[in-house]
Parts: sequence; C-alpha cells; structure tokens
Amino acid sequence: MKKLNWPFAVVLVLVGVLGSCTGNKSVPLIDREIFFDNPEISGMQLSPDGFYLTFLKPYNGTNNIWLKGINDPFDEAVPISQDSSRAISSYMWSRDSKFILYVQDSGGDENYNIYAIDPAEASEEEIHEPRNLTNLEGIRVMIFDVPRSNHDLLYLGINDRDKAWHDLYSLQISTGKLNLIRENTNRYTGWIFDNDAKLRLASRSRVDGTSELWRIDKVGETKLYESSIFETAYPISFKKDNRHFYIVSNVGEENNFTQLYQMDIKTGDMELIEGDPEGKADFGGLAISDKTLDILYTSYTDAYTRRYYKDKEFEEQVKSIEAQFPNEKVSMYGATADENLWIVNVWSDVNPGETYIYNVETKELHFQNKLRPNLDKENLSPVKSITYNSSDGLEIQAYLTLPKGSSGKKLPLVVNPHGGPWARDRWGYNPYAQFLANRGYAVLQPNFRASTGFGKAFLNAGNKQWGDLMQDDITWGVKHLIDQGVVDKERVAIFGGSYGGYATLAGLAFTPDLYTCGVSVVGPSNLITLLNSLPPYWEAGRKTFYERMGDPNTPEGLEQIKRQSPLFSADKIVAPLLVVQGQNDPRVNKAESDQIVIALRDRGFPVEYLNAPDEGHGYARPVNNMAYIVAMERFLAKYLDGRCQETVTEPVAKRLEEITVDINSVELP
Repeated sequence: MKKLNWPFAVVLVLVGVLGSCTGNKSVPLIDREIFFDNPEISGMQLSPDGFYLTFLKPYNGTNNIWLKGINDPFDEAVPISQDSSRAISSYMWSRDSKFILYVQDSGGDENYNIYAIDPAEASEEEIHEPRNLTNLEGIRVMIFDVPRSNHDLLYLGINDRDKAWHDLYSLQISTGKLNLIRENTNRYTGWIFDNDAKLRLASRSRVDGTSELWRIDKVGETKLYESSIFETAYPISFKKDNRHFYIVSNVGEENNFTQLYQMDIKTGDMELIEGDPEGKADFGGLAISDKTLDILYTSYTDAYTRRYYKDKEFEEQVKSIEAQFPNEKVSMYGATADENLWIVNVWSDVNPGETYIYNVETKELHFQNKLRPNLDKENLSPVKSITYNSSDGLEIQAYLTLPKGSSGKKLPLVVNPHGGPWARDRWGYNPYAQFLANRGYAVLQPNFRASTGFGKAFLNAGNKQWGDLMQDDITWGVKHLIDQGVVDKERVAIFGGSYGGYATLAGLAFTPDLYTCGVSVVGPSNLITLLNSLPPYWEAGRKTFYERMGDPNTPEGLEQIKRQSPLFSADKIVAPLLVVQGQNDPRVNKAESDQIVIALRDRGFPVEYLNAPDEGHGYARPVNNMAYIVAMERFLAKYLDGRCQETVTEPVAKRLEEITVDINSVELP
C-alpha cells in the first residue's frame, strides 16, 4: 500500500493564532513532514545470496519490512510485516537467506522479543504473521552472536531467571527451540564467540565497577584482562586464526586515547595494532570483511571522520565511487556473502542519504532511492565545526548550523545538547538542526565534557559534573556566540532529549538569565529518583552511574546530586518550558516530568506538557513524533519569534490534542 502524502491527502487544519510565525522569508519554508515523516524507503539490505532486496517502508502508516527481487522495480515490492502499533526500526537477514529477523518491544517498554519472517511466504495476497521466537513477557532479549558455522542458530541472552543478568541460550531459528547453555551467576555482561561459533570469552562487571575479560575453557574460566571504572576496554572480534582477537583499550595512566590491539587468548599477551595517527581521537571503528575476515579499514572521529584503508582493492572501489560524488561522503556496507554486491550510501551535512548498489565484478553503480527525495539540499544549511573554551579553559568542540540566507548575525539560537551523556554528536545530516535552521534559528550542538571519542581525560572530566562544569561547557558556547555577534542574547532556547532534556532543565534552573525558553524531551529533573529507578538490566552499570554521577547512598553524594537536580531549583526557573514524556519510559520515569511540571505550575509559571501513552524513551510512532514537532515549532516561534508552518494535518492535530496534558490534572502519589 502506498503511503498517502498527508499534506495533500487530507484537509489542512490551521495551527491557530500564531502571530509570531514570522522571520526571514528569502528561503522557502520546508514542510515539517519532509523532515520528520517516515522516509518512503529506508534501511535497505541485500539478502546474503544476492537474490532479494529488503527495506523499510510505511504500511498502514507505520514502518514495516518490504521485499522485492534484486532486479525487480520497487513498485513490485510486497510488505512482509504488518505491525501497526510500533515501527520496525531495524532488522537483519539470517546468514542462509532463509529468514528475516527483528526485535520489537511493546509501547516503548524496552522488553524485546525476537521475531522471524520467512521471505518465501511473501505474496501480494497475504501478509503472514511473523513468528515470535522467544515469546516471553517482561524480558529483554539480547543477540550475542550470529554463527557462521550454523546458519540456523543464534546465541542469545535472556533475563527471565534474573532480571538483572542475561543467561546464555542458543535459539534454533527454524523451530524457535531455545536451549540453555549457561546460567549467568557471575555478573557476566556479554558472551563472545570465535569464528567457528565456539564460546571463548565473557565480559564481567564486578560490584566495584571494574570490568573484566575472562577466557571460557571447556573446564574452568581464566581472567585475561581488566579495566577500572574510569577506563575503557572491550573485545571486537576474533582474527581468522581464532587464537588472537581484536580488543580496544585505553588501560594505563600513559594511555589517554583508546587504541586497537590484538590479544593472544592462550597467553593474554597484547600487541598494539594502531592508534589515531593524528593523536586526536579515540579508536573509532574497525571494518572487517565477512568473507576473508581481513581488516578493510579503521576510522577515527574528532571533528570529522577519517578512514585508514588496509585493503587496497576495497580502497580503490570506494575512491572510484567517491570521485563521482564530489563534496559528499561514501559508505559501503551490507555486502552479499560473496562480497560482489554492496550497499552504497552517499551523504553529507545537507544530504540525508541516497542509496546505490555497487557491483564489484562489473564496477557498475545502480541508483536505488533517495532517503528524502522531496528535500532540496540547496535550501539546507552547511554544518561547520567550531571550538571555544569553557569556564575552566577546557576546549570544547561543537557543530554550528546557521540559517540559509541569513546574515549570520544577531540570530535566535537553539542549543541542542546530545543525550547520553556518554555519547557524542557527529558531523553529518541532522534533521533537527536542519529543521530549526530552516525556521530561522542558529543551532549549536556542543560535545561537552563526558562526551565520548575525545579521550579518557575529556570523558572523565565530566565525572560528577552534571549541572556544573558539564553545563558550563554548554553555557560558555552560548556566551561565545553572543560575543561573536552571531546570536541575539534576548532570543536563546535550549532543547534536548534524555541527558539533553536534563541539560535543558539545568540550563533554565541554574542559568535562568541565559535562556528565553526550553524544551525538555524525556529529561530527568530529579537525579535521586533517576538513580533509584534504574532498570534491573542496568545493574552492571549501577556503580558506574554512582561514580560518574554521584552516589545517593552516601550523605555527600546525596547532597551533591540533590544540588544538581533541577527540581530542587525549580523556584529559580523563569523561562517558559515545554515538557515531552513517554508514559512507558523505563529509563526516565514519567514522575521525572510530572515533578517539574507540578513545581512550575504551582508557581504560576508557563509550562506545557505532552505525554504519549504508547511511547517510551523518545517517540517512535510517526503521528506522536509529528505532534510533538508541531508543539515544539509553535513553542519556539512564540518565544523566539522564529518562522513556523501554519498548517498541520488533521490526524496530527487530533493526536496533539490527545497527548496534551492539562497541567492542572498532574499529581504525584
């Protein structure tokens, strides 16, 4: 079924009284649905045998999996799943091309089961119901290995016996038969198999937060390696000899950046393979041929990503494609088992992506689709990397997006801190940055301390600094742009999700004179209740949370995180706030949002509240996501005098009304 183009398929509804929907009209106002609606086609994959092409495409308004023959036109593709309640976000083929597998939760509760689809059953007449292979309630399935030696097997972790720890199982895909291999009674967090699908390693978390790597023998287990709570070490995969495996580590005071090593599993001896040749970034990635098990390239990302090719033939293939797309980036991935056909993605900061299939034998590149064909990149804004110093002199790297066609001076600003916080922003296409820039806002995305990829010292500089130096890194970015004349100090907003939602609340509470308004999406307001409500399956990281955030079980830790919790400084908030929450969020419970809404409501300050009953940590259903975008767009236009779209589709308008909470009805137990 072809998805309707909503702006033309239904009657448009006026947004309402929006006298502030003004701004620079020299650049066309791009329909918000072009940015945020489901792409017509995404998530393209080749079957390992090269006979089929699968992709994600809306069916009954929700992303599902579609299938077609490799040479068939896209209009002959058929849907092979029909989940209408929750989009399928990712999937994979079994190695023998007999099944398509995906994981799915219910309403955002993050309790995942594994489903299987038989592509041989695909037809235009009927969509067969996917098989729930695990079919368990209140559990979270994890896939540990997809064996090369037995294509009908998966190795899984299931936490049905103990919610905090995953026992190791094998799963027969064709029958759904589960077989318990090992009960996890030793705080193991991961199981690692060699290239012959033999269990060889296990990662373990000690109660004190130390991480360990153990060799698993036929009889007994031997500790090979350990890293402290403030160090990083993890295995990637085995080499083809099955005696050595690749491991990434920054263990040792002398090592700031993570580097790539190989370890002898029998002796534990390690040999350095490579660190960043420029000495600027952590080890970023390792691409390995699934056919030869040789390294294709390594990568590192500081402000931008750099690749270092190890396979000359593969390098020549990539560079021959890159020559056809100047000023664009090229990624090759998802090859068939014989590695003759590859998926190629071409992208940039103003190009969300276009997909091709590359034939190694003929050296031909076949266009498949554009992710967002109606998005004209000529009307989008370049993203550039900037640096500035924080309050203590630490250099912060950030990305700045300025509205197309603007003077670049005295602009309204939206600061968008990333989630995590132990994550990072990267250069590339970002729908929020481009959407906001199109509405007339400058957008700042800072990689504040505690962001990953910039070395151990930078990561650890964020320890116990929520709301303090981590927030300064954001604040000083705003001050830098004001001092540069880029930003109008009277029109500054902060918006983010998860940790970015916390940073929004902290910004309004701890620097109330800096921000005009804020939008917090699933952001925790009370770090005490956040830490006390960690999901059971995060038990392995509990000590890490305490060491990096603060321990609520000690008087000094409790005092610290209480001071850093925006809830307890809500009386200082003077800027309008929009709060967005998912009813089923297992990470940031609804009470986190309820608390801050009540605190502002009772003081008589403007606060708006959205809560979707069918969502978790972030909005996955397209209609919910679009409703929240509409609310945010209106909110920012109202307080920053930016541009906004004065129309909204009827289904979205209806859904926005349904998930908008009457703040007077909000109560806490």
